[in-house]
Parts: sequence; structure tokens; C-alpha cells
Amino acid sequence: MVKVLLAGESWVSATTDHKGFDPFAHTQVEIGCGRLLAALSAEGIDVTHLRSHDVAEKFPLTIEELDKFDVVLLSDVGSNTLLLHPDTFVHGRPTPNRLKLVKDWVHRGGGLMMAGGYLSFQGFEGKANYHRTPIEDVLPVSIDPFDDRVETPEGVNPRVVAADHTIVAGLDAEWPILLGYQHTTPKSDAQVVATVEDDALLATRTVGQGRTLAFTSDISPHWAPEEFMSWDGYGKLFAQALTWLAGASA
Repeated sequence: MVKVLLAGESWVSATTDHKGFDPFAHTQVEIGCGRLLAALSAEGIDVTHLRSHDVAEKFPLTIEELDKFDVVLLSDVGSNTLLLHPDTFVHGRPTPNRLKLVKDWVHRGGGLMMAGGYLSFQGFEGKANYHRTPIEDVLPVSIDPFDDRVETPEGVNPRVVAADHTIVAGLDAEWPILLGYQHTTPKSDAQVVATVEDDALLATRTVGQGRTLAFTSDISPHWAPEEFMSWDGYGKLFAQALTWLAGASA
């Protein structure tokens, strides 16, 4: 069974409700990847979800800890969260650079996927900030040095351009609409598997003994609307992507 560590895809909402003269504040943890987790479970993929607010403290600090998983999936969690362990940010102590750690792990045979979102690739206002990092070094795409979002509220249909790739086996050539994605530039040794608006949507690469994949749109709303998530290929697409990253298919 493919074992995946999904880091990100959650947030804490802090809201103040005003009822006449009286306001009150409340907070709530929101999970963006619930539909994906259910779809992957149905496909036989074993996913450990590390919520965004836990990533800084609990994301692996050693190769040995990473080796418990076949694939790391980074989704909507910025580079600062991986870089700034509480021992460093709060107490001023040195800790491993987990961007370099993931890069080294990939070269040794690990699988890395990044999915799009406001805190993926370079992200909203550049806040994800993966440009010129070890993560960018191993991804199949080069990341823009500025806000890289392409909002498509009208809906745009992805198209498969490498139908022989195992990731898209059994899927239609055109997929349901997406409402946005991130602009990236495929590297010379990458294989673009699917496009959207003539930009790369899904690209793969072999790095050392490992594999990497970029999916430049979201795995959850708002860029992934109901049409995409209720598509019968939704779970199959991502299960096949993670299986390929784990090296379990050609």
C-alpha cells in the first residue's frame, strides 16, 4: 500500500460576529482536503494528514522519519512553515532545513508532489515563496518569482497531452472545469502530462532515484469546484499520481 504524508490543506478561521451592540469572536479549524482523503482511501492509498498548524512542529526532521512514507504531498502550505520549526523561531536554536531534507530524500528515492493553492508554488502575493528553494530544484517546473495565480472564474477544461502516461490511464482526454491554477514553466527534463490554457497543469520528472510531480491547480475548493471533485476520475487521477510517485508503476 502506498503511504503518503499530506502536509497542509487546512486553516484556522477567526471570525467576529456582530449581533446588534454585542460582538463575539470564535475560531474554527477548516479541513480543505476531506473529499480527497475519502477518495484516496477508497482507492487504497494510506494518507497521514498533517494539518497546516502542525507542520512547523511535526513535519519530519530526519531522512529516517521521511522514510516511513513513499510520497510527501505539499498542498497549500508555505515554505516558512517548513523552515521555521518552533525550536528555531521561538527559541533561536538551529534545526534541520526541511526543504533541503526533502530534496535529499527525493534524490534517495522518495516521491514529492506539490498541489496548487494560495500558499503553493509562489502563491498569493508571493507568500508561499518556493522560488529559488531546494523544493523548486527537484520539482518538474520552475516557479515564478512573484504572485503566480491565474484565476479563471469562468471555468477552464484541462486536457491530457501525454495519454500514454500511467497517471492518466483510463481517464478522458478532457477533464471537468477548474477555476484557477498557478503559472509555472516546465523544466527541460520534465514530462507535461496535462495542460490548462496552454500552461502546464500536471508535470512529472525523475530526480536521482526519486520522482516528482507538480499539479498546478487545487485538490479542493475554490479552484477545484464541485464539477471536478464529483468527477469519477477525481480519486483515480490522484491515486494513480501518488502510485507513480511511489515507484509502484512504470
